[in-house]
Amino acid sequence: MSTTATANPPAGRSTRSPGGRGPRRRPLLGTNPIGLLLSAPYLVFVIVVFAYPLVFAVYMAFHDYFFAAPGAQVDRPFVGLANFQEVLSDPAVIRSFGNVGIFLLINVPLTVVLSLVLATALNKAVHGRTFLRVAYYVPYVTASVAVVGVWLFLFSGSGLVNQLLGPLAPDPSWLISPTWSMPTIALFVTWKQLGFYILLYLAALQSVSKELYEAASTDGAGALRSFFSVTIPGVRPATVLVLLLSTVTGANLFTEPYLLTGGGGPNGASTSPVLLMYQKGIEQGHPGTASAIGIVLVIGVLIIAFIQRKFAGGDES
Repeated sequence: MSTTATANPPAGRSTRSPGGRGPRRRPLLGTNPIGLLLSAPYLVFVIVVFAYPLVFAVYMAFHDYFFAAPGAQVDRPFVGLANFQEVLSDPAVIRSFGNVGIFLLINVPLTVVLSLVLATALNKAVHGRTFLRVAYYVPYVTASVAVVGVWLFLFSGSGLVNQLLGPLAPDPSWLISPTWSMPTIALFVTWKQLGFYILLYLAALQSVSKELYEAASTDGAGALRSFFSVTIPGVRPATVLVLLLSTVTGANLFTEPYLLTGGGGPNGASTSPVLLMYQKGIEQGHPGTASAIGIVLVIGVLIIAFIQRKFAGGDES
């Protein structure tokens, strides 16, 4: 009597149930239900805090939506693209997007360059390295309300910066100047968030092999050449991440112009789209228009993020 050896099915083929009735069904909760259970709280958080508000914002953007008392039955008719037409033809909205564009052009390059250079310096064996790491990170964890007072003192008309500059100081002063208000806010945000991005680069620098630096030194490369030939390519994934995070954070600018310039002054020179959403949706009672601004902002950020990933090497394996 012959026996037939049972072999394991080749990889990539489905395992059939006994009797050859078809592929065996996977468990309803997957092969690792404990992992799904542990990730469920974060999934609920994402749905409640991000997904639901986004879907609801899209709904408001296409309706004549307004706030009413809880439980009140009111008519909110569908208006199609009317809110978007109003947004794209509003000079204040167009200017707010231009303002945040100026902010990003200053903030994002400064953030990438300064955080990479400082992280590289802090990664070396220098005296007081731990103190410097903490000193750069403290502004990031400090509330903006607490730090704004210091910057108002520094950049006011009679502040320390103007006293040092003397006749070179701008008139009107930094935060009340249509030209300098947004660049000043960009410098403030860059300084405040720099510690977080330095930590990202410090973590990325740990994965750059020291043998690459030794090989570059053997070939006669100095510190500057090693930085451009070894460090920058070695931390490219971190650079893509810093670009994306600084862009998304900058596009959501709200607290800094609200506190530093009294709500987007002077005359809207520092108004950001998110600040304008607050003004139109909450203060003026036009949430449909505010939602349309938000949808346009999301689309714009997605386009910028796609371009950054395309040209910064984010798609490389």
